Amino acid sequence: MMQILIVDDEQSIIDTLRPVLTSVGHAVVEAHDGAEALKSINQTAVDLVLLDLGLPDTDGCDLIHPMKQVAGANVIVISARHLEQDKIRALDEGADDYVDKPFAIDELLARIRVVERRRTEMSGAAVRRYVSEDLIIDIARREVVLLGEPIHLSPKEFALFELLARSSGQVVTQRQLMIAGWSSPVVEAQYLRSYIALLRDKLEADPSDPELILTEPGVGYRLNTILAPEH
Repeated sequence: MMQILIVDDEQSIIDTLRPVLTSVGHAVVEAHDGAEALKSINQTAVDLVLLDLGLPDTDGCDLIHPMKQVAGANVIVISARHLEQDKIRALDEGADDYVDKPFAIDELLARIRVVERRRTEMSGAAVRRYVSEDLIIDIARREVVLLGEPIHLSPKEFALFELLARSSGQVVTQRQLMIAGWSSPVVEAQYLRSYIALLRDKLEADPSDPELILTEPGVGYRLNTILAPEH
């Protein structure tokens, strides 16, 4: 169970989400503007914030940093802002994911489960490797095994793929990947695209129609599988 704070000035959104979230075991608190949200995270132990950006008293992006740093909460943005720069800013500020309004309840619940797994992972010992039915990423050995076959990745390819694995199921921005691969966000985007293409050549059944490493247009990439951490 998580304590979830819904921050939205549309009461209809809160009224829709509350029974769904409580039915799967979460506790729910609500806030209708930025001031109420900050008061809540200072008075209540919050695990996850579902955050609208278009609040009446502030830009929701300005709340992400204090929610992450002060309250230690994860943040999923739920917003009707569909512009790429809004998504990029929210994710670079530290949001764990971004869901467009209108949204499907099942999709949102899946994103919440990803955050819940990551919180459990972070509260335990260091992760040794990430696994799914078909894929193993061994962090300590810097090895990748796909369908039982070892896949050789260069150091930079592994750095990029490791970040995608640690955030499996969630979008990773181009800036975050550039920092992982080049230790700087000031990198030609073509370099990143080239390395993603190399990863797809090695990991996709059909690199021209990728199913594992998906592009989030204008924003970044998402590893389209859920990996279980092993300690």
